[in-house]
Amino acid sequence: MSFAPLLREIVENCGGGIAIALMQSDGIPIEEVTLDAKALPDGIETAAAEFGRILGEIRKASDAIGGGASTETVVSLTRMSLIFRSIDEDLFLVLAVHPDGNLGKARYLMRKQRLALRQLI
Repeated sequence: MSFAPLLREIVENCGGGIAIALMQSDGIPIEEVTLDAKALPDGIETAAAEFGRILGEIRKASDAIGGGASTETVVSLTRMSLIFRSIDEDLFLVLAVHPDGNLGKARYLMRKQRLALRQLI
């Protein structure tokens, strides 16, 4: 089963997409699509793995305050924004978008494809 067509639809249509990956919660990439390798030379999976530790801390903090599961996290950086979207408790999407990209549309497309991705699993 290939997740690439769904991932490609998100990154190509979000406006300013750099790369997207479907990742396991332990940092192992399942599938990725990159449109602009120069903008993210170490790859989206490296970014996801590095920020995955922070997501783990967010989960712990959310549990501590009784906030429930984290469904989405956006990290805005100078050269890009990273959007992390939970698919289920073991899988998440990470999408890198240029600073002038359309974060709203990116978030919408990630939510829209969430069900389709879950059906392929």
